[in-house]
Order: sequence, then C-alpha cells, then structure tokens
Amino acid sequence: MTLWNSMLLALKGGAAPPRPALGRTYAGIYSGDFSGEMPASYTALVKGAMHDNAIAQRAVRIVSEGVASAPICGGEEKLLRLISATSAGQSLLETLAAQVLLHGNGYVQVLLGTDGAPAELFALRPDRVTIEPDARGWPAAYLYRAGEHVTRIAPTDDMGRPAIIHIKTFHPTDDHYGLGCLGAAAAAVGVHNAAARWNKAILDNAARPSGALVYDNGDGAVLSAEQFDRLKAQMEASFSGSGNAGRPMLLEGGLSWQQLSMTPADMDFVALKAAAAREIALAFGVPPMLLGLQGDNTYANYREANRALWRLTILPMAGKILRSIGEGLRPWWPENTLSVDLDQVTALSEDRERLWAQVTAAEFLSPDEKRSMLGLEQNL
Repeated sequence: MTLWNSMLLALKGGAAPPRPALGRTYAGIYSGDFSGEMPASYTALVKGAMHDNAIAQRAVRIVSEGVASAPICGGEEKLLRLISATSAGQSLLETLAAQVLLHGNGYVQVLLGTDGAPAELFALRPDRVTIEPDARGWPAAYLYRAGEHVTRIAPTDDMGRPAIIHIKTFHPTDDHYGLGCLGAAAAAVGVHNAAARWNKAILDNAARPSGALVYDNGDGAVLSAEQFDRLKAQMEASFSGSGNAGRPMLLEGGLSWQQLSMTPADMDFVALKAAAAREIALAFGVPPMLLGLQGDNTYANYREANRALWRLTILPMAGKILRSIGEGLRPWWPENTLSVDLDQVTALSEDRERLWAQVTAAEFLSPDEKRSMLGLEQNL
C-alpha cells in the first residue's frame, strides 16, 4: 500500500488501527531455576512425569484419550476425516491434548495437497518450536528445530491462508507462549518420585532404616585398618541388598548396632506420597478417585467423578482445540463450526436425560420450541 493510499484511508476512517507492541523475549516456566534438585528443562520434567511417574502419566492419558474419543460435529465429512486421521502414526487430537496440557502450546502444520486443499494436519512438538517475532513483537515466523535441522515456517502462505495453527493456554506473563500444567505439577512429581525411591530403598534393606556399628570394648581401643576393611566387606557381602533382607547379624565382642535414622512411621512417607499423588491429579484436572487414590474424595461415586472430569477438563480442552483448528481451516471450510456432540458423550447421558425430562414436562412450550431447546431440527 502506497503512502497516498494510506493517507486516503486514514482521512476516510478506513485505516486499520495499529497493533500494540508485544514482548520479544520468552519468560517461560521451563527456563527458570527450581529449588533443590528439581529439573528445570521441559525434557527433564516430561521424563520425570511421563516416564517415571504412574500418576502423572495416567492423568495425562485420561485427558488426552478422552479428547480424542469425543464425538465431533459441525463440519463437512472431508474435514472430519482430516481431523480424525492419524499423522505419522499419531492421533492428532490426542497428541494436541497432551501437548497443550503439558506444555501449554500446540502447533498444527497445515500440509496442502495438489488441489490446494489441506491434505494432512501434523502436530509439531512444542518444545522444538520457537516463535520469531518481528520489530513490534508479533510472530513473523515459526522455527522448528529437530537436531541440526532448522525449518522456518511462515505463519501464512502466499494467499494469506494459515500455514501454522497455534493453540495455546493463557499465560499471564508471556505474549507468545501458553502456560502448561507440567510446571505446576513438577514439585509434586518430584516428591512422589523421591518417596517411591525411598520406599524401594527401605524394602531393599530389610524394611529398616540405616544404622551404624559401634565398637566399644571398654578400654578405649579402636579397630585396626585391617579389621575395619574386613568388617566393611562382610557387611556389604552378607547384609546389604534385598537378597539379605531379614538375615540375622552376628556381632563380635565390642560391636553393637545403633540405629541412626527415624523409622518410616515417623517420617510418614505413605501419607506424603498420597498427598503428592492427589496434588498431581489436581494439577492435571483429573479427580483423584479416577486414579485409584484414596483419601479426601469429594465425589459420591465413580460415575459422578467421571462426569466432573468431562465437564471441567475434557470438554474445555476439546473445545479450545476444535475452535482453533476450525478457525485456522476457515479459508477452506468457511461454514465449519467444529464442536463436541454432547448428545453422544456417554458420561453426560444422565444430564441429557434430565434435560429431556424437564423440557418434555414443560406444557407451556410448543413442540418446535422444545425441539429447539434440545438442539433438534424443526418439523417441516
């Protein structure tokens, strides 16, 4: 656009308002410092949660598999097939749900076919994607790094259609990236993993805490170097490890066993581990009852907890992903309104039955009004 045309549009009131400037630096949660030995990188956090922690892995799978199994409506058959298809062996919706839940960001690359229409939707790993901002901080390109290979992807193609669909959660201190749940669950995951390692070490050592052998024969003498080495080798060979659990110890004259650490009951590691597990479930939005965790359950039964999971976690996540994909694919399917078909969600069948009964009993409504409230087409 020339300067003269811009001046004409400004005089006519048709000039677009200037965009506000955005931040050009990334202040994410995965680049800061954690207290103690908590891992700070996203890869280390994912390994601790998804590889080493059963509670976190199951919670993420419940949410992601629930989003992938949700019935979708509001789109043409070709669009629905495109969304439900697998790409590189992975389910699009399941992968995006897990990425958005953990990282807070999901990136979908729109791959076009020979006819110019989308032929494949591929979910890029969010930890490999970096936003390249322009002079005012707005995204100018997306950099995808896989090892030594770096691919620069423009936000739109030559015709102005989206080439990358960015799905992100709300981040209060960052303009470009979303905030995932993994950072909030990191401390609880670390505590849960440490408690599991502690319990295993206790079991490997006859379920007793460590102690010390004290030598005191009454005359103030100490063990010689040879006696000390022999006693240490005997302890390692005959009394340490799970294979020697419960084996009686034979002490020579002057040796006595002195316990040093507190007992597991004093440390209460069982309650500590259970509290950490419930905190992990809370961070990922899964009721503890669905993960087999006993304790402060606030749901009357499993069915009520499952309904709460769908209402509070799965449906909002699925709605966010479907709305973002539908908006990105609107140049090809302008009339699409992708959403979850609540009538086909088994967990919400009781809510639907209650609504049908209330609408049916409303005598002041006409049949067409009742059908409209239930989301049904009008009688012709």
